[in-house]
Amino acid sequence: MHVFVTGTSGFIGSAVVAELVAAGHEVTGLARSEDSAAVVKRLGATVHRGDLDDLDAIRAGAADADGVVHLANKHDWANRAESNRAERAAVEAISEALVGSDRPFVFASGFSSALGRAIIEKDRSPAVGPDSPRGGAENLALEYADRGVRVVAARFAPTVHGESDHGFIAIIADAARRRGSVPYVGDGANRWAAVHRTDAARLVRLGLEKAPAGTILHAVAEDGVPLRQVAEALAERLDVPATSAAAEQLAEEVPFVGRFLGLDVTASSQLTRELLDWNPTGPTLLEDIAAGHYDR
Repeated sequence: MHVFVTGTSGFIGSAVVAELVAAGHEVTGLARSEDSAAVVKRLGATVHRGDLDDLDAIRAGAADADGVVHLANKHDWANRAESNRAERAAVEAISEALVGSDRPFVFASGFSSALGRAIIEKDRSPAVGPDSPRGGAENLALEYADRGVRVVAARFAPTVHGESDHGFIAIIADAARRRGSVPYVGDGANRWAAVHRTDAARLVRLGLEKAPAGTILHAVAEDGVPLRQVAEALAERLDVPATSAAAEQLAEEVPFVGRFLGLDVTASSQLTRELLDWNPTGPTLLEDIAAGHYDR
């Protein structure tokens, strides 16, 4: 299969491209810079120049491919409205390019809210409309399942971890080095779902190859890791204490992630595992912390 991938040079995207190439797929990757293009080439993929604001380039890449994987996101924490706008526009452009083709379109999504229980694949995202998180792109894309697009939402755990991770756990570790302690909220019993990047990449490939139109997949290996355990594991590696702090204080002290530190975001991947025979085998979050991936 010839697959067009956005976000190819990112932490998750590079793992997905490697997984697709290893499985024998031909990959064309969107690259916004020379550095990104070099990564795409090194992974064995063909470069397609453009970025999330270049919708013509995105449409062209999608139109020329047998399937699309959309992983790019601006992740502009200081201007979430712009990130949401760009995400919705890109998802709509790809979906329109694939209408009536029955070609697969796998896109990255996330968990918008906690329900007081583990979120399952049958739970619909409450994010609807352009002003909602991610621009409501998940619900927008799923509408195209009835328009001849084999659209598949891949919801990634809040923590996609592994070597070279620069996401939530890395941000917490950076904040800990500045403040001299690793923070958690209250008693730290709230949990975050987690998955290793190689397991997430394999799930994307399986979803592209096999998932029916309208499927929601959960890239979740661990339903929920208590944040106090995460803090204590980081504290041991960084040689600083793990300390409790008020949610309001951490929202100010820890860029972007601080506002989420007190949330309980757990999710099940049981239906995903059954559908695709997906069985995560990568290291756990605590194992990756113990391996020193967040020491830098």
